[in-house]
Parts: sequence; C-alpha cells; structure tokens
Amino acid sequence: MGDGNLGLLRGTLDLLILNALAAGEKHGYAVSEWIEAATDGSLLVEEGTLYPALHRLARRHLVSTRWGVSENNRRAKYYALTASGRARLEEEASTWRRYADAVEKALAEGGA
Repeated sequence: MGDGNLGLLRGTLDLLILNALAAGEKHGYAVSEWIEAATDGSLLVEEGTLYPALHRLARRHLVSTRWGVSENNRRAKYYALTASGRARLEEEASTWRRYADAVEKALAEGGA
C-alpha cells in the first residue's frame, strides 16, 4: 500500500462499479478508467478483479449486459444498471457514507 495505490477494501468494488454505471452504460475497461479517474489514481482495478465482479453483478441482476462496438471499433460487452442495481447503489452508498463518517470520527479522536 505504500506505492500510492490504496487497494480496495472488501465489499467496495461492487459499490464503485455500480456508481461508475450510474450515469450510463460502459464497457469494462471504461469502468476501470472511471474508477481510476474518480479516485485521482488512488484505486486501480485490474482485469482479474474487475471482470469477475462485473459477471457477479450481472448474475445478481444488478447490471444488464449487451454486446456492442467500443470507441476503438472493437467488440465489447457493455454494462448498465438495472432498477435493482440502482436501488442497491443507493442503499450501499448510504451505508458506506455512515461507515466512513464513523471511521473519520474515530480517527479524529486520536488514540494511543
């Protein structure tokens, strides 16, 4: 973690993917790029982590998929939020904000 990449805490990847798709459908590489840009390069999601997560979200019907052509004129699978995915995003984002606030308060207290 000392190399500038914070790594992902367990359970946060799905939330980040759902949030990346909130504005509209994206192919997998664009999801990864969005996460990296949104975190100013602090979080990098490798293919071996991203695609299993996208497939898991599709199996849970939180995202839908379709094949299309990317901006590079290559065949790509596109992912979009479903109604269930949007509801999950709202739920998880609320929980994450409460969690982050609680951790911030504890860190502000100092400690031993």
